[in-house]
Amino acid sequence: MTETPPQPAESAHTAGLRKALTLGTAALAVLMLLSAGLWGALDGTPGLWGALLGAAIGGVFVLLTAVVVVATAQTSPNVTGAVLLGTWLLKLILDFYSRRAFALTLVVAMIVVLATETVAIIRHKAPAVEPVTGD
Repeated sequence: MTETPPQPAESAHTAGLRKALTLGTAALAVLMLLSAGLWGALDGTPGLWGALLGAAIGGVFVLLTAVVVVATAQTSPNVTGAVLLGTWLLKLILDFYSRRAFALTLVVAMIVVLATETVAIIRHKAPAVEPVTGD
């Protein structure tokens, strides 16, 4: 029988990012529903698409950065940087939506998600230095 090596405990900083992801996702969902309802009523289907795309691209783009950092926390900085760059290149803009709804929802989504992530990180208690355990 072989023993599995002990898994490293989650860093306090990674735990803070996970909390930020949870709060940011919840805030984005609320914003998406409110914005889609508002812009759908104002501009019809193009307004709905603009709001949904704005929230998705604005919010998910910011959240994706935190997801990549958490997912690559145990790798080298080069791997993390390469994956981050790759995710930033995934933006795609289509032309079947209301540009006004898209732009406003995009800006608000980025502000809401960044604000909730910032609050979560600020309120999360993490040591400035983590002790090194091992050999």
